[in-house]
Amino acid sequence: MPGDLLREGRHGEDIIIGVVDSGIWPESRSFSDQGYGPVPSRWRGVCQVGQGWDLNNCSRKIIGARFYSAGLGEADINKDEYLSPRDGMSGHGTHTASTAAGSAVEGVSFQGLAAGVARGGAPHARIAVYKALWARPDGTTRTGSDADVLAAIDDAIHDGVDVLSLSLGALGNADSFGTLHAVQKGIAVVYAAGNDGPRPQTVVNTAPWVITVAASTIDRSFPTVITLGNKQQIAGQSLYYQDKNSAGSSFRNLTTGAGGLSCTEEALNGTDLKGKTVMCFPVNRKLALTPLWEFQSALQNVRKAGGSGLVFAQHTTSILEGTGSCGGIACVLVDLDTGYQILVYMGSASSPVAKIEPARSFTSKELLAPKVAAFSSRGPSIYNADVIKPDIAAPGVGILAAMRDSYKFASGTSMSAPHVAGIIALLKVLHPQWSPAALKSAIITTASVTDEHGMPILADGLPRKIADPFDFGGGHINPNRAADPGLIYDINPNDYNNVFNCIIKRSGSCNTTVVPGHLLNLPSISVPDLRYPVTVSRTVTNVDEVDVVYHVATESPAGVEMEVEPSVLVFNAAMWMLQGDYMFGNLTWYNDQRTVWIPVAARITIHDFFADVA
Repeated sequence: MPGDLLREGRHGEDIIIGVVDSGIWPESRSFSDQGYGPVPSRWRGVCQVGQGWDLNNCSRKIIGARFYSAGLGEADINKDEYLSPRDGMSGHGTHTASTAAGSAVEGVSFQGLAAGVARGGAPHARIAVYKALWARPDGTTRTGSDADVLAAIDDAIHDGVDVLSLSLGALGNADSFGTLHAVQKGIAVVYAAGNDGPRPQTVVNTAPWVITVAASTIDRSFPTVITLGNKQQIAGQSLYYQDKNSAGSSFRNLTTGAGGLSCTEEALNGTDLKGKTVMCFPVNRKLALTPLWEFQSALQNVRKAGGSGLVFAQHTTSILEGTGSCGGIACVLVDLDTGYQILVYMGSASSPVAKIEPARSFTSKELLAPKVAAFSSRGPSIYNADVIKPDIAAPGVGILAAMRDSYKFASGTSMSAPHVAGIIALLKVLHPQWSPAALKSAIITTASVTDEHGMPILADGLPRKIADPFDFGGGHINPNRAADPGLIYDINPNDYNNVFNCIIKRSGSCNTTVVPGHLLNLPSISVPDLRYPVTVSRTVTNVDEVDVVYHVATESPAGVEMEVEPSVLVFNAAMWMLQGDYMFGNLTWYNDQRTVWIPVAARITIHDFFADVA
């Protein structure tokens, strides 16, 4: 039965995780090599020197480092960037590397919040750094080229990494297809699903041989108490803390802008905000799902006008990073309905005031978690509708990890992907002979679709709903169960050539026909164009003890009859001959000890060129 994967996987000892990102800050305590043995003899990588990076920056923890910028012009890269593996501006690569494989560090927090031990998923794994992403000239976002990412992947294959962690997705889908050679060499590849949710058809990195990771919330919040002048207390959330520039917690006049409830520069024009707390709403509340850019704009405008506090109302979100740098202003996010409660008070008080307390950490099983984050990109894939993507969900909201010499929160599927990379490293210690497909199968077929209270996992959005396979693939990752999956859906890596029109060969030959992805032995089934009975075969490999018996249980997608023979799934003719939307079911093998579950998606079609007609 499942045990402690971290212990049984020896904390990922000597597994090499290649991180393709914006570099690394080697002085962080998360990359200490204290207690590490020699670098594995199979390692063939290099320590490439550059600006702010010499040979001493590599260690028994960071065993290799390279950087790539040939695919970009000089004008594309911020002038303050280090032309080296050092993560100078973004901090993104440092954060993801420490999430995947950071050594355990005591006494970590962000300004006292979330205090405790910080460690990566595989804290004894080695890290190989491939810097292919750079800060843009404006310093706000990362940039890179497909050519540089592909060069980094090629070098990682040569160098001998065991796992590739790629928290990127804005460079198109070419680089995820470029990882086929890595998988055929036995390297598990983990990608971020993208941050364009909750809209459907936004998932990226959808090659069937990679593990595509959605983002979920965790059972931690940062309540921030707002006390109104009538002694009513309302809780928002923030990362607000008092620093030397903060005025301290005290009652201050509560107001709105002269031009209405928004806090645009025009709305605040002519309003005396000196020493006051300002109540702000998004400009367009109908679209205010996660209006982080509006919060940042409102904060800048309120601060410029001399305000001392900001209460910003928006749809429920767990993304709080912007509130951790309010620059001496007390700031807090509240739900829209909470914001209206505050407005009611303001309308009834002759001189409304409010006091904002610093945030505190709160962890509880009573919190509704995990949920699929609103920003997490959703399927189906526009590239490969016959492959369910994303594959799995993992924590990606409010993740505290290394940035430079400190620790900060970050949210995104960029944070969820290295969680899975670390878990894959642990599984590779426990099952060194398993292929990338077997490792992927183990985490998908053992994932959870309910929380620990037995309630269905939800997906944030407008409205919030029960999560389905296009939100989280097989479900939310369960590392301990993945260590002992019972059955696996394995794939000969050469079979991927049948669904990819160009075979990776020196001759560069390409197939003239492409086999549908649902014919691969994947731990999921998607039939996006179901018109006639379809037979889909799957082969399972027993990695359990001998003499075990599994029985099949199915839940057919609505409008579809699904029959299962011992090794074959049959999709019979649709019961309803209607142009349809995607419907979901599942197939489960089970015995007294285990259940092995895969999602099934199907869409009945009668006519070509019909959009969804829900």
